Amino acid sequence: MWKEFKEFITRGNVIDLAVGVIIGAAFGKIVNSLVEDIIMPPIGLLLGKVDFTNLFITLSGEHYNTLAEAKKAGAATINYGQFINTIVNFLIIALCIFIVIKQVNHLKKEEPKAAPTTKECPHCYSEISIKATRCPNCTSILTENSNEPVKR
Repeated sequence: MWKEFKEFITRGNVIDLAVGVIIGAAFGKIVNSLVEDIIMPPIGLLLGKVDFTNLFITLSGEHYNTLAEAKKAGAATINYGQFINTIVNFLIIALCIFIVIKQVNHLKKEEPKAAPTTKECPHCYSEISIKATRCPNCTSILTENSNEPVKR
């Protein structure tokens, strides 16, 4: 069992997955900071100095100035402002991942295949030059643009 576990752990795809999770967690923190500290404040300012983190509804009907006050009082709240922040975070993360994957795919783009230099003789099935008009093996006359023999 230990040997199988060791083989499983040392497979490349398991290690790649672990690295991806660790980098993804760090990337998530960066995106959270981007959204909460850079993107949301100007959006809140444009919408009349709204702080999305303090948008909430208390279910008891009592009024609290901030979400922190409501939580400190133990009030049940619906935190739709934090939900808005989470949606914006998700959209930005998805956009960043899309851009990264698009760039990786662009770098991996395969070279275009070279034009074929040979063709198959339709009579003897040997490989001949694509420019050949007569097969050097069976001496069949070929049309200029195809493998079909000339009809006489």
